[in-house]
Amino acid sequence: MLQTEPKERKTYRQEWHEYNQAQTNEKSKLQHLLFELCQNIDEPPQVMGRPRAPLSDLIFASCMKVYTGMSGRRNQSDLRDALMRGYLSMPLHYNTIRKYLEREDLTAYLKELIIASSLPLKSVESDFAVDSSGFATGQFSRWFDAKYGEPMKQHDWIKVHLMCGVKTNIVTSVEVSHRHANDSPYLKPLLDTTTGSGFQVKELSADKGYDSFKNRCFVLVKGGIPYIPFREGEKNKPNPSGKGELWKRMYHLYKFQESEFKQHYHKRSNVETVFSMIKAKFGERLRSKTATAQINEVLCKVLCHNLCCVIQSMYELGIDVDFSAS
Repeated sequence: MLQTEPKERKTYRQEWHEYNQAQTNEKSKLQHLLFELCQNIDEPPQVMGRPRAPLSDLIFASCMKVYTGMSGRRNQSDLRDALMRGYLSMPLHYNTIRKYLEREDLTAYLKELIIASSLPLKSVESDFAVDSSGFATGQFSRWFDAKYGEPMKQHDWIKVHLMCGVKTNIVTSVEVSHRHANDSPYLKPLLDTTTGSGFQVKELSADKGYDSFKNRCFVLVKGGIPYIPFREGEKNKPNPSGKGELWKRMYHLYKFQESEFKQHYHKRSNVETVFSMIKAKFGERLRSKTATAQINEVLCKVLCHNLCCVIQSMYELGIDVDFSAS
């Protein structure tokens, strides 16, 4: 039997000095960048009631709570330090932060900040990946198990859909849904947001959950090449009615240029890395009890992740970042 030489494993060089600089300065840099981002928030007018805390302060405090991973009470000392450094305009009680996380209007502000935090890397990212993952909540879902004849329960969870750049792992757009939502319909709004904020999409990698003719066409319309594998049912249809020549060209790339297709498709693993980074650093379980607060909490996790990616890029790629000029 012929013996084949083992393939040489591809390795990537780590810029250790820049990496160490980014890690040792991350918290202070993150506070500064987060403060600059929050200063761009337009405060909604208040026409009645007692004076409320500025929205910029509340978002800053919520994100710092998520970043440190502490409870609201134990996070108070960090907020006092932030107040002394000028990152907060007033002291904030932990119950105030908890209460404001339950506001539905906070979700739109957090999504805008996530988009704004990704913009410094527009010149770096051109290849993207999309996927979803679940974040567990403190609630349980119950059902009757027919096999064992007894009630069963498990942690409930929400689903986060996001698009990221494959070079720096920056998140360019995000959507949150219930746990049973299908992935495929979320490709269009995620890609729309990414291109709408100024990113040039040359490639988009996604798994079979996004396999649809409409999704592939939409990526092509946006100027990118869709690297989405075909499901078994689709592969048995050499020329589906109504899809024509365009479908055949996309299928030909997948079927007859397999090695080239896989080189591009496997960039999709970077979106798995993004979810792993967020869960490892900020936790895969949500502390909040209400549905709205859970959505806002997971968006705070994504925003903190983006700022960490920006800080890493500042040291490793030499990118200048100034959110105050936005």
